[in-house]
Amino acid sequence: MALNKKPVKGMKDILPGEMEIRDYVISVIKETYKAFGFTSIETPCVESIANLSSKQGGENEKLIFKILKRGGKLDIEGAESENDLVDGGLRYDLTVPLVRYYAAHASELPAPFKALQMGNVWRADQPQRGRYRQFMQCDIDILGEASNLAEIELILATTATLGKLGFQDFRIRINDRRILKAMAAYSGFAPEEYDSVFIILDKMDKIGLDGVAAELAAGGFAPEAAERYTALFRDMEETDGKAPGAALALLADRLIGADVLEEDVKASLTEIIESVDATKAAAFDIVFDPTLVRGMSYYTGTIFEIAMPQFGGSCGGGGRYDGMVGRFTGKDVPACGFSIGFERIILLLMENGFQIPVRPEKTVFLIEKGITGERLCEIVAEAQQEREAGKQVLVARMNKNKKFQKEQLTAEGYGVFREFYKNPLQ
Repeated sequence: MALNKKPVKGMKDILPGEMEIRDYVISVIKETYKAFGFTSIETPCVESIANLSSKQGGENEKLIFKILKRGGKLDIEGAESENDLVDGGLRYDLTVPLVRYYAAHASELPAPFKALQMGNVWRADQPQRGRYRQFMQCDIDILGEASNLAEIELILATTATLGKLGFQDFRIRINDRRILKAMAAYSGFAPEEYDSVFIILDKMDKIGLDGVAAELAAGGFAPEAAERYTALFRDMEETDGKAPGAALALLADRLIGADVLEEDVKASLTEIIESVDATKAAAFDIVFDPTLVRGMSYYTGTIFEIAMPQFGGSCGGGGRYDGMVGRFTGKDVPACGFSIGFERIILLLMENGFQIPVRPEKTVFLIEKGITGERLCEIVAEAQQEREAGKQVLVARMNKNKKFQKEQLTAEGYGVFREFYKNPLQ
């Protein structure tokens, strides 16, 4: 029986043309983030199943690729549930591994610690455009910085990177999970209903406020709570998101006594927006959006997301997760992170015919098959000299169908061809 040539569902082979663009984008990301003081780290792709299933990853915890125990630990006959068979899993994001890493090595790391991590993650999700079961994530995080300087730096570094890759006119949406909870409490929802309400609210950009109201009604929530909740958003529709003061002032009038709307929270969100607007290195807008949710339950404060019109959805996001380190150490550490949607960025670049702006000259030395010995050494030595001069040189034997061979190499970006024959007069 012939083996299967296709990759596993939701995963893909990457051809040389795309791989070259991916390598270039990775180099831009790393160069830009390092200019902001971020340090590269790496964590294993496998994490303890207890860490991955700690109720901090939201819906992603339902999508874990789990790994069976090995050797004598795997007792299939004596197992009463799946949990008795599994002790590890492929990471579904880079945040949980980062927090474990920080908890284990905090004494060896600077404070605050600015981490850059890139690597594959896995989710047993339904594949669709821009969504795979194995995909690259690119995260920057700041641990140990309690002020909004962390949010400002993360947003500036991420948007500077997108600007260098040619993206513009995108939008950074910003909100605060504490505001979301205060609004839900004011409306009369029970705390255990918050996550379900937020899942519906998160669809606002697709189904509109009327659609949110309809789903709340269909979800069995108290009608008076749903009406009060949607009324808040209707009242805010006229406010200018770019100046959150008006929207927050309106909320403060409604949510009397809610600590989340004290002056320091309003001032912090306003300062983030104004500071980013005043110092940004790319063409984009940053706006306060009270409908922004973000799916992860580990977020404790500020949240933000990249809205890319070319993609029609999110191309990255992040926020503050001050309670996660404490789950490992018993002592909370302020933490905030931002993740670029690497695969979606690559998808958009490929669809737009992106060309790497600066690349070394690519030359091909095509050598007739009869050339050997001293003559072959001379040609290889000449190729080495050109490589030392900064050129990219491919040395290959000449195929019978030379025309087709050159067409293939031209498609891969080779522009200079030198042909070497056994008979120099050819």
